[in-house]
Amino acid sequence: MATQGVETVERRDVVRAERVRILSALLGDLDSLVEAAIAAIRAEIPAYAARDEIFADVKEQVAAHYRTKLTAFLEERTVALEEVAFIRGAATRRARAGLALEDYIAAYRVGEKVLWNAVVSAAGRSPEGQEAALTLAAPLMRYVDFVTTQAARAYVEFRQFAVADADRERRDLLEQLLSGEWPAQTELREAAERHGVGHDTPLVAIVAAATSGESDAPHTVSGALARAAGQKAQPLVVVRRDEVVALAAVSSHADAGALSERVAAAHERLDAEGLPFAVAVSTVANGPSELPRAYAEARQAVGRIAESGGVVALPSLSAFEYLTSRTDDTVGRLVDPRVRQVLAEDRARGSVLTTTVRAFAEADLSLRVTAERLHIHPNTAQYRLRRLEERTGRNPRRFRDLVELLIAIALDEQSAPT
Repeated sequence: MATQGVETVERRDVVRAERVRILSALLGDLDSLVEAAIAAIRAEIPAYAARDEIFADVKEQVAAHYRTKLTAFLEERTVALEEVAFIRGAATRRARAGLALEDYIAAYRVGEKVLWNAVVSAAGRSPEGQEAALTLAAPLMRYVDFVTTQAARAYVEFRQFAVADADRERRDLLEQLLSGEWPAQTELREAAERHGVGHDTPLVAIVAAATSGESDAPHTVSGALARAAGQKAQPLVVVRRDEVVALAAVSSHADAGALSERVAAAHERLDAEGLPFAVAVSTVANGPSELPRAYAEARQAVGRIAESGGVVALPSLSAFEYLTSRTDDTVGRLVDPRVRQVLAEDRARGSVLTTTVRAFAEADLSLRVTAERLHIHPNTAQYRLRRLEERTGRNPRRFRDLVELLIAIALDEQSAPT
């Protein structure tokens, strides 16, 4: 049995060595491999064969895909999303060139077939080489599924909204609604209704600004926002100068909160793909007459995070959170230096006192509920609050002192180093 185990380990090592040999050989002959793929794409996809002007770009993309996956397989790791961020730009260019989605995806399959044939050829006739080739079959299939999903999504988003800049009707409708007036023209009223907007429809304004220099970034962002906001009706989305503006119909404040969560999820996805942007969602406007106010809210909010990127979803904020998120330096100077010092020291020790006073406030000043939520003894909670009072001179049981402490905590978190 021991001999059999040793033989199994030795064979596994031989197969792994063969796999390394195959992948290294393909990487070493990458140029020839890419040329073979380009020739196959020309021969098998007529739509590509008729577009000589795109083949320099296609060649670069094929090389990037082959290099990325072969390197990842050689290093025995999974390809990360950020490594294939170049897909988005390529998908946009294929859509702009007028290639059909089925032809674009077919090019991936042709390229994968060429690569697999090269793997089999490099494996040779030895049983170990052929076994090593088989170990690459599943990773190759997973890769093509992964990248075609990303490519198709980017392609569809661009094709759906790339016309926004040239769409006079959308632009005219947006400008009319942002002025707070219901359109007088029949065509614009019909367009508004197609986007779910009526005389008294509750709406939110979404304003986004890309923080990257990619020329196609606004269109990608507009597509992502349309998908996030288009639950009830197709939202009105327009690339407007240096920003993307979307108007979405909602049924309630809770619905606006759910929409905000979807916008945040879309932001997270694009940020993971290497496209950072800033986006803000306004509070609910009760009909088009309130849209100027809603648009101004979102625009002002996105301006505060334009450089760093991120999400400001006003429907998800309390009035207290909103007020403490937009404070100036004067408010910070009004906080007692003793309180600032205690909070800074507490933050360095794990924010135990801060967590306790916040839980105390959320528990409506109930020491028992506070202790239950923090999973500590009531005496421990009482000791922490007394300790905070001794060090700051602020009694968390007094309303005025509690509000001051909560404001100071919010300001301290904003100024804390990340």
